[in-house]
Formats: sequence, structure tokens, C-alpha cells
Amino acid sequence: MIHTTTPSIEGKKITQYLGIVNADVIIGANIFSDIFASVRDIVGGRSATYEKKLSEGKAIALQELEDEAQRLGATAVVGVDFDYETVGGKGSMLMISVSGTAVRVE
Repeated sequence: MIHTTTPSIEGKKITQYLGIVNADVIIGANIFSDIFASVRDIVGGRSATYEKKLSEGKAIALQELEDEAQRLGATAVVGVDFDYETVGGKGSMLMISVSGTAVRVE
């Protein structure tokens, strides 16, 4: 299935708009990841653990978005948008919301 942040797909004609689809995923890192990420914040550098969790969360959210679009009979999702928010105590969890418009293309 094609996913795009643009409102159209070059070379494809949208034949039907099926509605807005969305998916939400909340991911958290364990206490050890939090401790090591805090150390990274102090000494500088990237947190590979959090980056991996973020990538996993985005992949899950996109798969759930696709599943919802397929249930509507879509062949693509246009206007895909990701939003992020920290939730829980001390922002230890991350909510990833993704939405878009399910469409049929030819």
C-alpha cells in the first residue's frame, strides 16, 4: 500500500475518498533505558535506545493505519501526518499518532 504525506500520488488518479484513518501507539522505555538516556542528556550524544523505540513505534502506528485503510477498501493513504506527545509521569512514555485519508487509486 502506498503511504504519502502529499495530498496526491504522482502518476496515480484518486478515484474514491474513503475517509480519515488514524492510529495511536503508546510506547515506553524501561527504567534502564531511562537512566542511560539521562546520562546521554548530560554528556551529550544520541540515545540509540530511544531512537530504536521511536522507529518501532512509528512502524507499528503506520501498520495499524494501513490495516484500518484496508478495512475500508483503500489502496493508498494520502496526507499522512505523524504527531508525538509525551505521556505518563516524567514523560516516560511516548504517544505516536498517525492519520491520513484512505483512498482508492488507479
